[in-house]
Amino acid sequence: ISPEEISALNILTGTIATIISGAVNDEVTLDLPGGSTVTSIITSNSVKRLGLETGNQVSAIIKASDVLLALA
Repeated sequence: ISPEEISALNILTGTIATIISGAVNDEVTLDLPGGSTVTSIITSNSVKRLGLETGNQVSAIIKASDVLLALA
């Protein structure tokens, strides 16, 4: 994914490390180059529709207005 093709400028590409399924939403964690991780909560339907599986290489697209932080 190229930033020129979309409005979001924060694009992190990594490999799906885990998918934790929930009743409505799933928690998808990506391993990023350099050892960092990023976790996203998306609908279970979207996980299925996109064919997301552990080991897939994907890009996390972050819109700054929707970033939540928590204490580590």
